[in-house]
Amino acid sequence: MTPATSASVRGTTYDELIRSTLAGELGPDPAGQRIAVAFTTRQAVRHDGRGTGYRNEVLSLRLGGAVGSCAVEPGALSDDAVEECVGTDVARLLKHPLLPVRVAALDAYLMHVTPHTPDHGALPVRLPSGTSLEKSRARARAVVELLDLPTGATVLVVGVVNSLLEALRSRGLGYVPCDLKGGSTEWDEPVVTDALAAAGRCDALLVSGMTLGNATFEPLREHALRHGKQLVMFAQTGSAVLPRFLGHGVSAVCAEPYPFFWLDGGPGTVHRYRADRPGGIQ
Repeated sequence: MTPATSASVRGTTYDELIRSTLAGELGPDPAGQRIAVAFTTRQAVRHDGRGTGYRNEVLSLRLGGAVGSCAVEPGALSDDAVEECVGTDVARLLKHPLLPVRVAALDAYLMHVTPHTPDHGALPVRLPSGTSLEKSRARARAVVELLDLPTGATVLVVGVVNSLLEALRSRGLGYVPCDLKGGSTEWDEPVVTDALAAAGRCDALLVSGMTLGNATFEPLREHALRHGKQLVMFAQTGSAVLPRFLGHGVSAVCAEPYPFFWLDGGPGTVHRYRADRPGGIQ
């Protein structure tokens, strides 16, 4: 199967995308594609001038020149789970008992088949060098620009990132912050934990790719599709997976493959996709 043919297949549901991959409909047989490197990246951060911090842990799998990733709860992934991915074919990993392993394997495979290039519908946006906060704010602007909303509209933000909330504020947009951990934002706003319960009172959804790794993506995609709402994904997790849902509930994606903006102070790139852009992944 040629890259052009593999790029012509989108997913209508996550499970259907998995089935298409296993059937070899998107590219080379995944049973013949082996993961060469598996690793985790852990960070703890508190930006200068911010009163709160957070921790991240990400599983990444390398297939050829591609790296696929899935965020996990810090400490949730054992060393054995990481090591058993090495040398294992993608088909087996797509059936792994741990969802983050399955997501990272799918992301690596799709990154290998359809990298983030203009031929596949991606528009690169350069992030400038700078401090962690400066780069976080630059990424947030790149994400929020994908929303087409009037002033005063309300956005459900799933996966609280204070820089994203700040960018929404600067555009005169309201928001409902949501995260499974709950808590409060930098501005002491309560964070809700039930995304679907809050979605009904929001005009659009701005959702982290982490929802792929905790099985909450599909209900949000279905809600957006059913109600005709914009669903913009910001994705370190599943950056090559989520563009496959453009036009099937997902309206736009800001894809950020490994290495992520928070790993160094140099310039970087994110890749934006829109469902209404001609060409690319159909």
